[in-house]
Amino acid sequence: MIKLDIINRVAEKTGVPKMKAEQAVDALFHSMKEALTRGERIELRGFGVFVVKPRKRGVGRNPRTGEEVAIPSGKTIRFKPGKELQAHEDGEITDDDSGESDSDF
Repeated sequence: MIKLDIINRVAEKTGVPKMKAEQAVDALFHSMKEALTRGERIELRGFGVFVVKPRKRGVGRNPRTGEEVAIPSGKTIRFKPGKELQAHEDGEITDDDSGESDSDF
């Protein structure tokens, strides 16, 4: 799924024009980027949590030459899915609070 798919789905589900849906999606992503840049935690109940974590410096290798390359310390973004979003053993993802997947009987 790409950003355009998200915009189209927002427009379909809400009935707003695609231009307005695009503005809403852009505003959401912009706000999330700013919060993560400041090192803030983003918690979306029922979806998951985005956190900024420190990354240790280390040594990597250039796959082409085999030469060692220093990797500086920095920060990385991690996502932890919420309970409702986690895949179960059968590979299905639930999207409701009951913990049951949607299926036709």
